[in-house]
Amino acid sequence: MSRQLARREQTTQVRIARDLIARCRSLNRSIVELERELQERTTTIAPRLLALPGCGPLSAAKLLCEIGPIDRFRTDAQLARHAGVAPLDASSGKHQRHRLDRGGNRQLNCALHRIAVTQGRVHAPRAPISSGNRRKAKAAVKRSAASSGSLPAPSTQP
Repeated sequence: MSRQLARREQTTQVRIARDLIARCRSLNRSIVELERELQERTTTIAPRLLALPGCGPLSAAKLLCEIGPIDRFRTDAQLARHAGVAPLDASSGKHQRHRLDRGGNRQLNCALHRIAVTQGRVHAPRAPISSGNRRKAKAAVKRSAASSGSLPAPSTQP
């Protein structure tokens, strides 16, 4: 784009566009340098955090900064409450329910959410099999095993 602008007549719009392109390049260089520095620091401080699927240098740095010294939380529940990920009791009479906590540190909650969403997308758990689908799945396994000449071991699941 800057080559095209260099060939054009040097109007005010062209000069502004060229300045904006130069500023974007400068900002991109700064971003790359800062990301590299974050990568080095988080690798030094918390390498196991970076080993988690979905936790990159930016999310790891955000977790480290927002949590601070982990010693200030005596239990996991205190950390969950601070992050706003602890469920709140919303029971009424005979109904036992929970609702999401809208409080807590929203930046920390956002970083945890990004990691969880990425893990759910990359490492999606198997969907639970309902009783109706379980019968169909067992029948399909039996048909498959019968056609191959060997029967599978009986399942102990209900």
